[in-house]
Amino acid sequence: MLSIIATALAVLPAALATSWDVSVGPNGQLIYYPEYVLAEVGDTVNMIFHPKNHTVTQSSFDAPCVPLSGGVSSGFLPVASDSDPELPNFVITVNDTNPIWIHCEQKGHCGSGMVFAINPPDASSNQSFAAFQALAIELNGTQTSALSISTPPPQSWATATATVSDASSTWVSTYTSYSGTPEPTYAAGGPVTHNITVGINGQLAFGPANISAAIGDIVEFTFLAKNHSVVQSSFSEPCTPLADGFNLGFHPVDANTTGPTLSITVNNTSPIWGYCAQTNPVSHCGSGMVFSINAVESGANNFAAFLALAEATLANSTSEAASGGGTASASSPSSSSGSNGALPAVNLSGSIGVMGTVLAMIATVVVGML
Repeated sequence: MLSIIATALAVLPAALATSWDVSVGPNGQLIYYPEYVLAEVGDTVNMIFHPKNHTVTQSSFDAPCVPLSGGVSSGFLPVASDSDPELPNFVITVNDTNPIWIHCEQKGHCGSGMVFAINPPDASSNQSFAAFQALAIELNGTQTSALSISTPPPQSWATATATVSDASSTWVSTYTSYSGTPEPTYAAGGPVTHNITVGINGQLAFGPANISAAIGDIVEFTFLAKNHSVVQSSFSEPCTPLADGFNLGFHPVDANTTGPTLSITVNNTSPIWGYCAQTNPVSHCGSGMVFSINAVESGANNFAAFLALAEATLANSTSEAASGGGTASASSPSSSSGSNGALPAVNLSGSIGVMGTVLAMIATVVVGML
């Protein structure tokens, strides 16, 4: 009898342990829901992933958006649709009652407040959950309180004229040039079609984001899921439409489908800078969703500098507005400045048909059950 009682007492803690369900990115929002849980030793926290591409990554209170060395991490778990019969999940087992701080590693998400905590101190503490979230927004993925990016000095621009020819034709091209810009040439064998995927792999990114193209080449933009746009900007103002620049408009695309393909024709080899103008729920441009064509990589105005300037817009705007113990397991189910030279011609093609010119540069908290 005593052995039976001892066995029963041994399994009692496991029987009483609570499993907490937490939604990761529900309804397309950059949040965990609920934002925190107060768990006991032995409890499990079941992180259920919803569409987009999020992570559950442990950090520290002082550096909310920086992964903690040796901390729990789910890695990126992309989800195409909430209609998937079994959403992926990641389980954290609570080994003690110390706070566990969590953030999403997707670019721009932590800085937008996408953080979570297990056993945070109460609201009166200077290390409460609200203080943790406020610090994440303030630091925006960095170790400092503001992100400062210096803009390289402007290039000296001049107008040049060159005669371009291939086997079948000759063309006199007038174009804007600066040091490092190659003279315009046709691609060997004729124009080449390049493809840039808008929202590649469900991320806030163009793929590839930086290409070189010759005179007459066509650059196609294929839109994937979410609601993205392709807008021309300038190097110094990456997230601001270029006056008279091209604007391919917004194109909402359902998950697991391919949207329209729109194209531009490259008229010269001056750099072309562009971005996605979506700002809901976070600035896509400020999250790094930018691209370039013919960036001069040997100079200061290269693609990496352009990307840094774009990301600084989100970091600085959010800044103005505003080590625990655990084990984890994952399972698959459960106004521009400067000139960019002559503008490229813009054509619409592909699945939406020819339309002429582009429109005017147009968790529920499921409390674990005992």
